[in-house]
Amino acid sequence: MTMNSEGRPTAPSAPSQGVGRKTFTGNRGLQIEEALLFEVGRVDNCGVDLEDIGDFDSRLGGLEREREIGLPGLSEPEAMRHYVRLSQKNYAIDMGVYPLGSCTMKHNPRLNEKTVRFAGLADIHPLQPQSTVPGAIEVIGQLAHWLKVLTGMPAVAMSPKAGAHGELCGMMAITAALKARGERRQFVLVPESAHGTNPATAALLGYKIRAIPAREDGTVDLEVVKENLSDDVAAIMLTNPNTCGLFEKDIVEIADAVHAAGAYFYCDGANLNAIMGKARPGDLGVDCMHINLHKTFSTPHGGGGPGAGPVVFSERLAPFVPLPFILDGKLVEDVTEAAKGTGEGSQTFGRMTAFHGQMGMFVRALTYMISHGADGLLQISEDAVLNANYVRVCLQDIMSLPFGERPCMHEALFDDSFLEGSGVTTLDFAKAMIDEGYHPMTMYFPLVVHGAMLIEPTESESKAGLDLFVAALRDLVFAAKAGDLERFTGAPHLAPLRRVDETRAARQPILRWTPPVAAEAAE
Repeated sequence: MTMNSEGRPTAPSAPSQGVGRKTFTGNRGLQIEEALLFEVGRVDNCGVDLEDIGDFDSRLGGLEREREIGLPGLSEPEAMRHYVRLSQKNYAIDMGVYPLGSCTMKHNPRLNEKTVRFAGLADIHPLQPQSTVPGAIEVIGQLAHWLKVLTGMPAVAMSPKAGAHGELCGMMAITAALKARGERRQFVLVPESAHGTNPATAALLGYKIRAIPAREDGTVDLEVVKENLSDDVAAIMLTNPNTCGLFEKDIVEIADAVHAAGAYFYCDGANLNAIMGKARPGDLGVDCMHINLHKTFSTPHGGGGPGAGPVVFSERLAPFVPLPFILDGKLVEDVTEAAKGTGEGSQTFGRMTAFHGQMGMFVRALTYMISHGADGLLQISEDAVLNANYVRVCLQDIMSLPFGERPCMHEALFDDSFLEGSGVTTLDFAKAMIDEGYHPMTMYFPLVVHGAMLIEPTESESKAGLDLFVAALRDLVFAAKAGDLERFTGAPHLAPLRRVDETRAARQPILRWTPPVAAEAAE
């Protein structure tokens, strides 16, 4: 503890507390501020009493640490309290509605978590021989089967670790298929409403991007696609339903045009939650599509991962599926010779990752499927679309819809024109939502809409929960139009931290802790 010249204790450095009473500690009631680990402990201290063990024979083979590790020593209570306090500052789907559009933050049922912790599934090791884990192989096979049934596709790759990894897998299969035809096409068509990872994935594989603009109604223009097709186009990467929350009504005609040009149709499956049980991508002309298990089948998202992004393939691309893959109900794997034993006609492009995929995510997803059944999965999609349209209808009289008052799919998209003249921006509006106890919706995306606000409630939310959420947004709209700028421009006022400079944080991140003395010397 430090003292000032009067002998009074000096308050610890704490974030601004916003409006209301200030406290000596910086704590707000039982919401306790938390310092960095380096400020809690000391690097010259150990949190555990250990006797000097003297000389001993090392088994590290010359890889011993040569200098102090430089980490602070904390006792167990100090370490536990640090991470618990940080966890209390996190907003989570288990706390309330998480309206991130495009991210599909849905409830993770506890049944899934119980199943994945069964000893026979939780305790297996990825290096075990396959002969010792027949149950795990069966789980992978069953999940793969149902993914093919739901999408109407004959083949699937289970190993991709996430959506973007699945995109890479699908585009690698397309590249392999073109190579087998003796072609090396240069261009990939990507609608402007696609997820940002789509053009990045294509560019990673050496393709050049041709952007396809959206029509005034937010969908892809079939005629523009046809104009951009040529014998140098490898594929189109299209999201359906798209990121504007709309179903691409010309998707079959787009697929026909792409195939007629000798190209392939990659569909971003991030929004499968909106059409599961209603439409099968295979029937729409799709050649390959990744499936985000966290978006559709309730496996943990983000920090709760790791993720999983299986990819389904049409008959056109089935021969090029990477190893390991499901063949006749069995998992086929050959690390040393990719083509051996994979079946007649297989031209697999080999392995793109170690092991068979994310086992924990597979167990959770299969549990979700079995517990809901075919009728339950259909209802999930219907309820997700119903909830999104309920939010849209409840707000369309006071917030602005860029594509008019028309039904949406899984998410409702608003722009910022309703804020014109108020002095409030999309960012201000979103930050004010934090004071109301809501995580903001997705902001400024998709880029085809100015000041976009993308809301996806998913099927997890009840009508009562959505009514309160809608009421909070309506109150914020009235406040913005009434000129209550202080409520917005300084928001959030009540969060543990006030608004940060997000541009500076992204461009000049501070990734290493510097002791105050060293920092002062550097200045």
